Amino acid sequence: MSKELPDTAENPATANRFERRRTRTRQALVAAARQILAETGETSASIQEIAERADVGFGSFYNHFATKADLFDVAVADALEEYGQLLDRATADIDDPAAVFATNIRLTLRLAASHPEITQILRLRGLPHIQAPTGLGPRALRDLEVGRASGRFSFADPMVALSAVGGALIGLIQLNTVRDLGVEAGDEMAELILRMLGVPADEAHELATRPLPEPA
Repeated sequence: MSKELPDTAENPATANRFERRRTRTRQALVAAARQILAETGETSASIQEIAERADVGFGSFYNHFATKADLFDVAVADALEEYGQLLDRATADIDDPAAVFATNIRLTLRLAASHPEITQILRLRGLPHIQAPTGLGPRALRDLEVGRASGRFSFADPMVALSAVGGALIGLIQLNTVRDLGVEAGDEMAELILRMLGVPADEAHELATRPLPEPA
C-alpha cells in the first residue's frame, strides 16, 4: 500500500495549495482596491479598510504589496487590461484597422453600462495610464500604427495621436456622467476621431454606424 506524502513544503501538492491561497489573497486585495477606485477615485483608504473589504488579514497586505500606492497602481492596470481584453475579443474578427478603431470607440459607452467599475476607473484614473505598458494605451498605439502603416490613417507622431484619442474617450466618459448620453454619442465620437485620423468623411460615417459585435 502506498503511503501518502506528509503535508510539508516538500510536497508539491502543498506548495500548489499555498500558491493558490497567495493568488486568491492578491486577487482579493486588487478587487477591493478596484472597488474603492470605482466608488471614489481616491486612494486615501487605509490598509486596514482595504484588508477588511478584501476579507483578508491585515498582515497579508505586506506579503503582496509594499505600499498602498503599489496596490492602487496594480488595480488600475488590472482594470484597464481587462477592458483591453474585452475590446480585443470584440474586434478579433475585424481586419480593417479603421473598423477596429471605430468599434473600440463605439463600445466605450456601451461598456459603461455593462462594466461600470472598469469604466469608472478609466474615467477617474485612466489618463495617467495612457502611456502605460499594459492596458488600453499599448493596444490603441498598436492599432494606430497598423492603421498608419496600411495607409488608413494619416498622422506624424503616434504618441500625439494616442494622446488625442485617449483624451477624447475619457472626456466622452466624463460627459456621460453629467449628460446620460445615448450610445449614438459613441458613434459620433468614433466618426470624429476617424476623420481626425485622416479617414474620409463619408467612409468615417459608414464605419461609425455599422452593426457592432457583442463584447464577450
